[in-house]
Amino acid sequence: MHTDWSQLLPVLGESIGITVYLVLVTFLVGGLFGLVLGTALHTTRKGGLLANAPIHLLLNVIVNVVRPIPFIILLATLGPVTLKVVGTTIGTDAAAFVMIVAASFGIARIVEQNLVTVDPGVVEAARSMGAGPVRIILTLLIPEALGPLVLGYTFIVIAIVDMSAMAGAVGGGGLGDFALVYGYQRFDWRVTLVATLTIIVGVQGVQFAGNWLARRVLRR
Repeated sequence: MHTDWSQLLPVLGESIGITVYLVLVTFLVGGLFGLVLGTALHTTRKGGLLANAPIHLLLNVIVNVVRPIPFIILLATLGPVTLKVVGTTIGTDAAAFVMIVAASFGIARIVEQNLVTVDPGVVEAARSMGAGPVRIILTLLIPEALGPLVLGYTFIVIAIVDMSAMAGAVGGGGLGDFALVYGYQRFDWRVTLVATLTIIVGVQGVQFAGNWLARRVLRR
């Protein structure tokens, strides 16, 4: 079977652009929400800076309920919410919204787990010197866990790339949709291979950059 790359290359370029858009938007917005939620989980636990058992229990239950839901099912489940927020349940923006929700809860748990590694004695010392909760979180808690957090966020970026491959299920486009429509459904395995290799190269680049940044942070 002949592959007409003169027609497919522009589509491939557009698909790469959509995937980059989905990953960046999800990482930036979901990363921020996840950081806030994960920090709230950590600080409201027993003995935390803002210890509050009912709030911690509520946040913990919400994260535990949403985080394990497979992305493809979450796309369907959040349909009514996506319609209210985005105005449609199909397209790139609809896919990005659900990806942000999924990433936020995944990141929240990673943030919480990494903040737990910070020595409580250091936090207590800061509290005894009169530092407030917000100051401790921004200048001590998060900076102390920055190295592991970078590695955790790197892992999440790769998971976001995986989610972006399923964006085609709601007409979101991207490399996953390109591989499915122009490769798998047309039995053109060369197209599928090119899309797969493109994703692999992108993921390896993210992993390399994340590892490099984590090493730099840990050497401070």
